[in-house]
Amino acid sequence: MADLEPQEALVHLMVSMAAADGAISENELRELETLIRTLPVFEGFDPASLDEMARHCSDILEREDGLDTIIANMKRVLPAKMYETAYALAIEVAASDVHATQAELRFLEMLRDGLELDRLVSGAIEHSARVRYRRL
Repeated sequence: MADLEPQEALVHLMVSMAAADGAISENELRELETLIRTLPVFEGFDPASLDEMARHCSDILEREDGLDTIIANMKRVLPAKMYETAYALAIEVAASDVHATQAELRFLEMLRDGLELDRLVSGAIEHSARVRYRRL
């Protein structure tokens, strides 16, 4: 899997977000699968390849510069107009557990900086997820 396709890079991003705190929860896995099944950006993506892609992503994350590599790979294959979408996908996965850990927040910060996202835009994406996942 030398050259990632854009959809694969987005899946790597979501898996990395889910694994940022050291474990992928059932909620995160369910959200990741739902996003892949329902969003237009994943149209034509074969969900059967998810396990293999998650293993490949895990191999990358085991390296010292793993998170940086995930972000660099994504920037290399995604058009800039998709950076906000990528950030929104990461936020959706993080928000699925309702409370983000420090490790997850740090990864989101790295992602936001790496993609050079406007603070107002990223704040709006974050607020939208918080509102959707709020409990009574």
